Amino acid sequence: MSVHPLKREGESPRQPPRRGIKKGLYVVPSAFTAANIGMGFYAVMAALRGFQLVEGGTQTQLAAAAAHFDNAAHAIGWAFVFDALDGRIARLTKTTTEMGIQLDSLADVLTFGIAPAVLAYAWGYGSALAEGSRAHSLGWFFSFMFLICGAFRLARFNVQASRPRVLAEGVAKVDKKNFVGLPIPMAGGFIAALVHYAPLPLSYYSPDVGRVYSGLLMFAVALLAALMVSTVKYWSFKTVGTGGRGTRFVILGIAAVGMLVWLFSRYIVITFVTLYILHGLVARFVSLLRFFSPRRR
Repeated sequence: MSVHPLKREGESPRQPPRRGIKKGLYVVPSAFTAANIGMGFYAVMAALRGFQLVEGGTQTQLAAAAAHFDNAAHAIGWAFVFDALDGRIARLTKTTTEMGIQLDSLADVLTFGIAPAVLAYAWGYGSALAEGSRAHSLGWFFSFMFLICGAFRLARFNVQASRPRVLAEGVAKVDKKNFVGLPIPMAGGFIAALVHYAPLPLSYYSPDVGRVYSGLLMFAVALLAALMVSTVKYWSFKTVGTGGRGTRFVILGIAAVGMLVWLFSRYIVITFVTLYILHGLVARFVSLLRFFSPRRR
């Protein structure tokens, strides 16, 4: 009597691996990336609709415009969550693909490059400054530089990730603990957090105050663009939760931050993003002080 090659006598045959489940896992990260793209598209459309209402100038229209601008900021915030999850899920399920990496970068250009640049213009200097003036044209320029610097930041990241040991001269080596340059989600997130904190367009204020706020916004957009293409190091959060002992504290921290954002989103989000941007600058300043300190000589 012959025995089935896949079983012992008295045992049921082994079930073949369920390949359908494995193939289905590849769809999950791409679904989060698609949601990221959807949020970016919605943010652009909401910013454009808000800009249309700003032109009316009445209190009712400005309030409606503020609601659209706030919705655009919310969309960028949700896109930030989706962008953080798709990479994590792909690494945990080992379903990372070259197509997914490229799609994620294209999604980031839309959601954290184009959408914040349009939002900064529509909510900020585009509504407060006279069209055709030099200051208005300068606002166009800074929004464009934000976008192009963000695209360059993503391209540099992709090159460093694909060829970590064969890099062009002057480009820092890949560090898993840190990003080289401000990540574009944080740069776009700062603009979204600023709009969420004060969603009323800058045209709501007096002309003099609107010009001052527009100048400050241009400076912030220019600084964000410069930080994205700089070599300032920023913590990547990739090592969070990797240690077995610290996992429960990470879960508790995420739950606490999530509840704070839910209750006090206007204050918590802009505080968190601002502190993240400043920590890279402070670390670079401290390293320069150590480099030029007398003890080193």
